[in-house]
Amino acid sequence: AAAKHVSDARGNVKQMKNDSLLRVLCAYVVEHQIGISVNLLLLLILTHGLFPRARPLTRKFYELSYHDASTGKYTQGWDDLCFVVFWVVVLTGLRAALMDYILKPAARAGGIRKSRVRLRFAEQAWIGIYPTGSWSLGMYIMYHSPYWLNLREMWASWPSPQMDGLVKWYYLVQFAFWLQQIVVVNIEERRKDYAQMFTHHIFTCTLIFFSYGSYQIPAGIVILCIMDVVDILLPLAKCLKYLKFTTACDIGFGVFLITWFIARHLCYLLVCWSLYAHAPQIIYGCFSASSGALVSSDISNYPGGTEIMSNLMVGWTNPGGVICFNPQTRWTFLALLLGLQVITLIWFGMIIRVAWGVIMGRGADDSRSDDEDGDESEDEEVDGQSRPPPPTAAISLSTSLAQRPPSAGSNGSQSSRSTPYEEEVGVDELYLGMRRTPSPRMKRMRSGGKGRTSAISIPGHSDPKDILNRIGCE
Repeated sequence: AAAKHVSDARGNVKQMKNDSLLRVLCAYVVEHQIGISVNLLLLLILTHGLFPRARPLTRKFYELSYHDASTGKYTQGWDDLCFVVFWVVVLTGLRAALMDYILKPAARAGGIRKSRVRLRFAEQAWIGIYPTGSWSLGMYIMYHSPYWLNLREMWASWPSPQMDGLVKWYYLVQFAFWLQQIVVVNIEERRKDYAQMFTHHIFTCTLIFFSYGSYQIPAGIVILCIMDVVDILLPLAKCLKYLKFTTACDIGFGVFLITWFIARHLCYLLVCWSLYAHAPQIIYGCFSASSGALVSSDISNYPGGTEIMSNLMVGWTNPGGVICFNPQTRWTFLALLLGLQVITLIWFGMIIRVAWGVIMGRGADDSRSDDEDGDESEDEEVDGQSRPPPPTAAISLSTSLAQRPPSAGSNGSQSSRSTPYEEEVGVDELYLGMRRTPSPRMKRMRSGGKGRTSAISIPGHSDPKDILNRIGCE
C-alpha cells in the first residue's frame, strides 16, 4: 500500500510538472503573439530574399498558386494551404496589435477602468471588425455573380474549373480566419458556450475545406455572407454595453436579434433546401473538373462515382480530374450544414432569454458570456495605479528566517532567535518548485512595470493571472 501511495504521488507530481510546462508554454505564446507573428514573417521575407533556390517554395506563402496565364484565372491544389498558413500568422499578429495598441486604449478612453473588461471590449471589437470587411467583400462578389438572388445558379456552373483571383483570395483568407478562431477560442477566457463555439469553428472549417475541394465555392460564399452579417451586429451591441450605452445596446441587440433570425434561420435554411432540392436536378453525374464537361451520368457504374471522401477532395488531391456529385456527398454536406444549424439554434435559445430580459427591463446581457462586471478580483486602475487582485485561496506557510546578524550594541555576542514567517499566497503560487526563477524583467512585468521580454512588447499582458485566464489553462 505504501509503495502504491508513493507511485501515485510521483505520478501526480509528474502530471503537475507537465501541466505547469504547458501553462508556461501557453502563457509565452499569448504574451508574444505579435513578436512570434512578426518574426515568422521576417523569416519568410529574409529566406525569400537571401536564398533564390527557396523562392519557388516561399512564394507559395504570400502569392496565390495555380495561376493560368492564358485566362488570368486560378485553379486550386495543396499549395493553397501555404497561403492559408501565411494568413493565419498575419491575422494572429494583426489581431493582437489592434487589440493592444488601438482597441484597448480606445476602451480606456471610453471610460472602461477594469482591465478584464477592456480585454473583452477589444476581443469583441476585433470580432466585429473582421466580419465587416469579409461580409462587404463577400457581398461584392455575390452581387457580381450569376447566383445573386438566384439559388439555382449556385449549382448551375458546377464544377467550375477556374475562379477569379479575388474569389480565391477571399475564400482562402476566410479559411485562415476560422482556423485562427479555433486557436483564439482557446486563448480567450472560456465562456459558458465554449463547447458550442469550438464545435461551430470545427464545423465551419470542415465545410470550407470540403467545399473548396469539391468546387462548391459559390454555395460556400453564400453561407459565409449569411453568417458574417450577424457577426457584425452582436459585437457592436456588446461593445456598446461595455461603454455603458445601455439604450443603444438594447436597440442594437434588437436589430441583431431580427437579423440573426432572418439570416441564420431563414436564409440559411433556404440554402440547405436548395442543396436538397435543386442540386440533384442540375449536377448529378461525373464531370471533368478541368473542362466542366459531363463524363458519365451513370454514377453507380463509374469508378469512384459513389465514393464520398475522394469526391470531396478532388480539388485538393487531383485538380482537374474527374469529380462526381452523388447522393452521399449531398447528404454529407447537408449533415454538416444542419449540424451547424443545431448549434445556432442552441445559441438562439440563449438569445431569446436575453431578449426576454430586455422586455422585462433588465437590459441586454449576453447569456452566453460570463459576467465581466461581477468579478470583484479584477484590477481596477485608480489614479494610474493598478490594485492587484486578492489571492484566490489563502494558505499560511511557515518558514524559518535566516539568523539575523548581531546588532551593533551586542558586540556580536547575541544572535536573534529564529521566528516563523507567515505569508498568504494564492493558488497560483503553490507550484514553487516548478517555476522559473523570475528575472528582473519578469519582476517588472509582475509588478506592472514596463520591462520588455523581447524586441516587441505587448502592453496590457503584464499580469500572469490575466494571461492564464485567457489561455483557459485554469
